[in-house]
Amino acid sequence: MPNYLDFEEPIRELEEQLQKQREIAQASDLDMSKPEKDLLQKLSDTRKRIYKKLTPWQKVQVSRHPDRPYTLSYIEAVTEGRFVELHGDRTVKDDKAMVGGFGMLGDQSVCFIGQQKGLNTKLRQYRNFGMANPEGYRKALRLMKLAEKFNKPVVTFIDTPGAFPGLEAEERGQGEAIARNLFEMIKLKVPLICVVIGEGASGGALGIGLGDRVMMLENSWYSVISPENCSTILWRNWDHKVEAADCLKLTANDMLKNKLIDGIIKEPLGGAHAAPKEAFRIVQSELIKLIGDLSSQTPQKRIDARIKKFGNMGVYNK
Repeated sequence: MPNYLDFEEPIRELEEQLQKQREIAQASDLDMSKPEKDLLQKLSDTRKRIYKKLTPWQKVQVSRHPDRPYTLSYIEAVTEGRFVELHGDRTVKDDKAMVGGFGMLGDQSVCFIGQQKGLNTKLRQYRNFGMANPEGYRKALRLMKLAEKFNKPVVTFIDTPGAFPGLEAEERGQGEAIARNLFEMIKLKVPLICVVIGEGASGGALGIGLGDRVMMLENSWYSVISPENCSTILWRNWDHKVEAADCLKLTANDMLKNKLIDGIIKEPLGGAHAAPKEAFRIVQSELIKLIGDLSSQTPQKRIDARIKKFGNMGVYNK
């Protein structure tokens, strides 16, 4: 059974009506093509009306939708199953929240890296809810350096509520691991594309988010802090999370307006969770195009542009 968010209630009702209508048609052998066509049109119009005016908080909810595809789903789809996952940071262990390896994107071999959330309660615990430890970021860097050695483009998928904040993570150098990634990514010689597919929270997202092109899916978010945690700090409770989401300017449109990302990838009508296969096709097409554009530039030109772009962020004139 599909899951529905509170503001998707009209969509749920129409889909249930459509299902009942199809069951009646099948049982009675009646021609219900005309009513079904009308209902499908009404469903499409309702989806369009709801998703055309989502608030920032509603977009945060969509980014966390339980049916929304995660990193491994995107990788398997865009590589058409031609993907080999690699494990371990060669120091501590294999972080299950950070996945990566090499796969074929069209006829191009590409290094894919991303945060992976779990599909159910057991897998969420196994993946640590998509919150990587230091060894996860070190694994990501190891794969980036491997891609650089063999001159392969790198694509990262960002979807995390943040880096793991536990004591053991700090003891093993969480801050240093993320900082090291930023230092190394800024001067990586191969094309580097980052895509926020769900949640992009804090340094946990930034640790694999410094690229030649930083893209966001239409209903994803990217911010230094989540709305709930922001509300907790400013108002001492979660009651103001909706207001916090408005103030943080965390949507893809806000990020593009502030020149913090390079583009927005449109999602299918109703969000990526409503039509995952279509979302995969759109992302695959966009990645092929971006890699083609970046591959025509020299490594030094890409590095210089990368440094200039991120160096300009936060700079202002009095």
